[in-house]
Amino acid sequence: MRIVSLLPSATEIICALGFQDQLVGRSHECDYPKGVEKLPVCCQPKFSTKGTSTEIHGRVQELVSKSLSVYRVDVDQLKILKPDVIVTQDHCDVCAVSLEDVEQAVCQLINSKPKIVTLKPDGLEDVWKGFQKVAEALGVPKIGKQLVRKCTERMKTISEKAKKVSSWPSVACIEWFEPLMMAANWMPELIDMLDARDLFGRAGEYAPKVQWGDVIQANPDFVVMMPCGWDMDRSRKEVHLITEKPQWNALKAVQKGKVYLTESNQYFNRPGPRLVESLEIMAEILYPEAFQFGHEKSGWQKL
Repeated sequence: MRIVSLLPSATEIICALGFQDQLVGRSHECDYPKGVEKLPVCCQPKFSTKGTSTEIHGRVQELVSKSLSVYRVDVDQLKILKPDVIVTQDHCDVCAVSLEDVEQAVCQLINSKPKIVTLKPDGLEDVWKGFQKVAEALGVPKIGKQLVRKCTERMKTISEKAKKVSSWPSVACIEWFEPLMMAANWMPELIDMLDARDLFGRAGEYAPKVQWGDVIQANPDFVVMMPCGWDMDRSRKEVHLITEKPQWNALKAVQKGKVYLTESNQYFNRPGPRLVESLEIMAEILYPEAFQFGHEKSGWQKL
């Protein structure tokens, strides 16, 4: 079987199911597990991903306002690869190549009519359904069920332990700096598993834009930075957009030293098997006296 993944989380799902050796193409962002970065790239953004959060947001919005696709599918590369299966998404046209773009690209293929598998991970249950959908497309439904069971059982163990030590902390998960946006989709569910309160995100919904005054009023116990698609080094370069805001130093989280950067591109932003590690990271942040999984420095750092 010849498989092309146009989504980093899908690539991780495919590999977790045991099909890494049958991957023949990837998206420009697929970089895990090790080795997939050597595969041919089959899609690219139409905008420059360099610059500030304000600049990137502006470029994306300009394309969207003109009803243009944000990503480009390399049809010529697909013709060369002749995939049997293409895994894409129908969740967010800003985060990855859209289903419509993939369907249009496939229509141009003459010698190959691949099956398109579409993932729509709005919430955590959708993530698990996506695992099963990919597994069924690859002919291994039992392995898909085993993978889901393994992930959910690990999460349940963490959740049960967290509830024994919880002080019901409030958390603000920042997903974008400018404009200010808060994480949502599966993140509120992860926070809830740890018996904590997500102050802004709503499960199954897109990241909401918020006003800084709302953050001041909510006065979170923890502030966790997880900008979409960024690593900690890049986030650190622009975190001043948050820390220089009025009354930043008055926040409870700041005064108590409970502000953190995370390796969000590898964990929280990817609805794949490593959401388990994302839960571990959040558990270490919220309850350091109870959880030590070893993610500090590699997965999160105190600001």
